[in-house]
Amino acid sequence: MFLTQKHLSRRTVLKGMGVTMALPFLEAMVPARSVFGAPTGRKAIRFVAVEMVHGAAGSSQIGIKKNLWAPSSVGSGFDLSPTSLKSLEPFREHLTIVSNCDVRNAEAFTAPEIGGDHFRSSAVFLTQMHPKQTQGSDVYVGTSLDQYYAQRFGQDTPIPSMQLCIENVDQAGGCSYGYSCTYTDSISWASPKTPLPMVRDPRVVFDQLFGVGATPGERRERRAEDRSILDWLSGSVARLEKELGSADRARMDDYLENVREIERRIQRIEAANRSGEPRELPGAPIGVPDSFSEHVKLMFDLQALAFASDITRVFAFKLGRDASNRTYPESGFKGAFHSTSHHGEREERIIDFAKINTYHVSMIPYFLEKLKNTRDGDGNLLDSTLLIYGSPMGDSNLHNHKRVPLFLAGHAGGALKGGLHLRAPDGTPVANVMLSVLHKLGLDDMSTFGDSTGEFDLNGAAPSQTLA
Repeated sequence: MFLTQKHLSRRTVLKGMGVTMALPFLEAMVPARSVFGAPTGRKAIRFVAVEMVHGAAGSSQIGIKKNLWAPSSVGSGFDLSPTSLKSLEPFREHLTIVSNCDVRNAEAFTAPEIGGDHFRSSAVFLTQMHPKQTQGSDVYVGTSLDQYYAQRFGQDTPIPSMQLCIENVDQAGGCSYGYSCTYTDSISWASPKTPLPMVRDPRVVFDQLFGVGATPGERRERRAEDRSILDWLSGSVARLEKELGSADRARMDDYLENVREIERRIQRIEAANRSGEPRELPGAPIGVPDSFSEHVKLMFDLQALAFASDITRVFAFKLGRDASNRTYPESGFKGAFHSTSHHGEREERIIDFAKINTYHVSMIPYFLEKLKNTRDGDGNLLDSTLLIYGSPMGDSNLHNHKRVPLFLAGHAGGALKGGLHLRAPDGTPVANVMLSVLHKLGLDDMSTFGDSTGEFDLNGAAPSQTLA
């Protein structure tokens, strides 16, 4: 435990055998707040990019008419009830919906690329660049938005960025239509040639957050003894709490109990998956729940914990894998995802696909609520977070990349007004939105991103368009 004069540094940590635990924001850290902001002097902004593959039912012609994704009205008076975003109603003041944008760089540019949309799209989501068609190691696309932010501001935290996923992303070699599986596996690129691996197992994420400096042997020993990481920190916790006021002690207790509860959940999942009972996901790592919602919520809990303790400020989170035929019975529809997304323009099947879209979006309010209830200085984490949720595909039945689903959540430290539906003029690249996001994150010197043609005003009502 390291103290700074009479006050706690924001970088105070608790240490035990193979365990290093950062702390949440405490009142005792207030005098040290000047070192907690981003290098620009602004409040530190957390960034999360969430990708869901296969576009949305609301990007089809029938879906547009029925407002299955985007609300019918622009500005602040939008109605979410017909849309797949209706679960976000409690957070509408933090919500910025951007509709009618395209991802041209996910389209086929040459004849051999036709049909390969599923196998290049994910690589385009955060890069907004067109991937080189190859099944070899000479992959090339672009640096992703999350990595531009991490490379500029992530060096102030123990982990510059983290990349998480829900589906399996361990396929090697070539996929289909001449594309490397690398393009399908990762949405985060440190450089045009360097995709970053996505972590699927919550146990691995937990160990990365709290096992800094631990050897594999120490981690195995801790798991074998079925002990909590808090057992190795009891002495440090006791010493620290003597220095804290009553409010900080209560906040510390809540934080440690939250850590312990997440750890218990991971241990329960591992025990169940070792029991020998048949699994819905037989090939998944031992720490991965069979339940989609349980898996997503656990990953969001880990992200909220990392933000609260300022271990990292950047996450890329991939919820699905192209061409997956996973089912989501909790959505109210039991059909397979990939085949349902190819709905043949039949209205009843489009409605079924919208049920799956609605279910996927319904995972987000759980995370937003966590952030809203977590203090961050004189505000909360949701106020200082910018989350992007979207897909690089539009109408999956046509394999097109027009009118793609996209929304932002959080106030980004005051940079985003929220409470808006903005309908872009026809032909607007998503890259324009992402360029503006980069500026909101503090990268004001970037003049272009991907195939951007200019900035997109995220705080003002864009003109309404009649969609053809």
